[in-house]
Amino acid sequence: MKTAESLLTPDWQLPSGVRAAVTLRAAGFSTGAYASNNLAHHVGDDPLAVARNRRQLLQNMPGATAIQWLNQIHSPDVAEACGGRVLMTADAQFSRTPGLACAVLTADCLPVLFCAADGSQVAAAHAGWRGLAAGVLLNTLRTFRSPQHVSVWLGPAIGPDAFEVGPEVKAAFPWASPACFRAGTGDRWLADIYALAREQLLTAGVARVTGGGFCTVSEKERFYSYRRRAVTGRLASLIWIENGSRR
Repeated sequence: MKTAESLLTPDWQLPSGVRAAVTLRAAGFSTGAYASNNLAHHVGDDPLAVARNRRQLLQNMPGATAIQWLNQIHSPDVAEACGGRVLMTADAQFSRTPGLACAVLTADCLPVLFCAADGSQVAAAHAGWRGLAAGVLLNTLRTFRSPQHVSVWLGPAIGPDAFEVGPEVKAAFPWASPACFRAGTGDRWLADIYALAREQLLTAGVARVTGGGFCTVSEKERFYSYRRRAVTGRLASLIWIENGSRR
């Protein structure tokens, strides 16, 4: 069983009994364009390799008994994790069930992990610019009893020096401060998806937002990037309450 080099542990202070992780490219069983730790079935990889990667992942997650996967469509929709046996269509999910991990898949889009201060609920969201503009993070936050007592971690996504967008993307965020967009060539802009998410969450009352500072495009040894290569794998960002934890 392959372990350390396949996972990144967020630099995030979590309550006792809650864990989070992000998978890395290395130490999996996929080959070719998907080498080697692809967790997504929908990208054209060998299903048997993906299944092996998913089994290995779960084995390396202490206190997790199942992973809830999603069919992600860049929507603002949030679902409650239902045990991992049904593939739900949504772009965010939450869980209050010990052992049941929330997961989102990304390769440039922003994965966002949420945790209640008392460790009673966790959530994960997939935020591309469309989902972010449509409110997927705000909808996820609304599933918590006390949003002001939620902490958030921003996972690996496309960095602000690589995320070139058109004017329609900038127009989708009329509330954004000037720090979120830098002028590029012609009508193009360089967007900072971390800054956009951070501003939106802080305005909504989240007390602590950490993470960011990654770039999936430039850090090619660690992360998959759809912008760098259209045929590629997907990373998983996960958070779970350990089985046996009492809340």
